[in-house]
Amino acid sequence: MTAVVTRLTPAIAPSRSHRLVRQLSNVSVLTGRNLVHIAREPLQLSDVTIQPVLFTALFVYVFGAGVVLPHGGTYASFAIAGMLALNLTTSAMGTAVGLSNDLNGGIIDRFRSLPMWRPAVLVGRSLTDLLTAVMCAFFVCMTGLLVGWRPEGSVESTIAGFAIFLFFSYSLSWGCACLGIVSKGPESAQGVGLVVLFPLAVVSNALVPTAHMPAVLRVVADWNPVSAVTAACRQLFANPNPSAAMHSWPMQHPIVTSLMWSIGMLAVFAPLATHLLVRRTRG
Repeated sequence: MTAVVTRLTPAIAPSRSHRLVRQLSNVSVLTGRNLVHIAREPLQLSDVTIQPVLFTALFVYVFGAGVVLPHGGTYASFAIAGMLALNLTTSAMGTAVGLSNDLNGGIIDRFRSLPMWRPAVLVGRSLTDLLTAVMCAFFVCMTGLLVGWRPEGSVESTIAGFAIFLFFSYSLSWGCACLGIVSKGPESAQGVGLVVLFPLAVVSNALVPTAHMPAVLRVVADWNPVSAVTAACRQLFANPNPSAAMHSWPMQHPIVTSLMWSIGMLAVFAPLATHLLVRRTRG
């Protein structure tokens, strides 16, 4: 029996490695396809190029004149982490719109006729949106530097702050993938996504300190994942972080909380999106 197992093991190993290589190849091809679509229609990137610049400049110069931070500091230093949160959260609906477009355009039916790894559609979409999130963070950062923002922390902590934001954006994109799959069309995906994501970004500490919010709203804001990610990055950037004075657990441990939210969303939404895609394309 031992001899039989020994002879079979080498034959099994190449099969598994070949399957992994094929899956990675499928993902890279579909990611490249999505990037080609963006290159052919660059206006798709307006929400991660033009919007971050406009939002950052408008909020800093309009809100900045009326917001007084509890412990001092400039609004520009306070606002950039919030602008990252606002733009990365609202732009995540692009995942839902893009996936809904593919499902309703018939291309997924063509993919089903090919010997490909079915979840590659989702993974390729999520990686494409991660690349656009990097672009969004770059434009917010450059605009922030122009309006006077400076990260006061170490280089390592600053990089960690951006990494936390990108991980959160990647996890959120899987939730938006679920929305895109269950939506009847791109318009409904965008409408529902806006209704969900915009309040998520606004009812937080991204734009203003939460200390003067009504009690119920303040609790919601303090436990909002966007607030946790924003507070974590302000802490890592060593920028003004009024939320550190709040006594809620998420605001006292924002880095741990933001990682817990991101890991939790990824653990829930990635399998759910895969299940929903298989169910919708079954037949």
